[in-house]
Amino acid sequence: MSKRSDLSLADIVTFTAVAQAGSFTRAAEALGTDKSNVGKAVQRLENRLGTQLFQRTTRAIRLTDDGETYLRGALIALDSFQEVEHALAIRRTEPVGRVRLNLPASFGRLLLPSFVALGERYPGLTLELAITDQVSDPVADGWDIVVRIGELPADSEMTVRKLCDTHFGIYAAPAYLTRKGPLDSVEQLTHHSAIIFKGRNGRLRPWTVLDGDQVKDIKPEPAIIMSDTQVMIDAMVQGLGVGQVLDRMAAPYVREGRLVHLLPGCDTPGMPIHALIPLGQKMSARTRLVLNHLSEHLRVG
Repeated sequence: MSKRSDLSLADIVTFTAVAQAGSFTRAAEALGTDKSNVGKAVQRLENRLGTQLFQRTTRAIRLTDDGETYLRGALIALDSFQEVEHALAIRRTEPVGRVRLNLPASFGRLLLPSFVALGERYPGLTLELAITDQVSDPVADGWDIVVRIGELPADSEMTVRKLCDTHFGIYAAPAYLTRKGPLDSVEQLTHHSAIIFKGRNGRLRPWTVLDGDQVKDIKPEPAIIMSDTQVMIDAMVQGLGVGQVLDRMAAPYVREGRLVHLLPGCDTPGMPIHALIPLGQKMSARTRLVLNHLSEHLRVG
């Protein structure tokens, strides 16, 4: 019995060419080889199968019963190979399959609505999302894209792509400003209800503002302290106070009229946002698509 390793796809292709052309000579011409090579390929296949596939005369050839049976199976198998190759070609050029994406909690919630249109346009794309502030190892945990805010660890196993820069701005809800009055200068900040962010180190983050040509840190007396940026924004939208957040996080609420950007001339540079992609593998079309989507969405803010 022949081994599977003896199987030669080239010999099978040659056999089908001979069977369909009804001639060794015409098959050789179609395959761009000579008649001798075609004859040897068919002979190898017959030896491997232990049966005669063609009845040969000086004038013509025709398939034996075994040859007819083998031809039917060979054509089905070759069609299957072509279908698989076509499917793989599509996967290389079109966004089909799963992309594993790790996002910081605040930006993940911000980006979620944008994925609706992405899914409708590319129904073959599947997103596996982790929306969390828990630090993940991009390589060990198998993520295709990890988005990070701020400083990046030195990591030779990652490709880094900057998605956008950010700025810190002061924001409040229209209802708050109607109730508490306008905020027209840096000096007035200390007279308003401040919503202050507390970092993982337990420290309250001061508001950094540009006052004239000087960058100042302001530490207003907090009315509310929060350690979740999205909840902090929710509190600002509800009119509980004034807060300082990154412009990309506040932008959707400003467009909707739910927050007002105060003292825009006092904004200061914030933390850049990067995407990390594992090295050592060619980026798939689907991963590149999601990466470009993140960059475009964050850039317009």
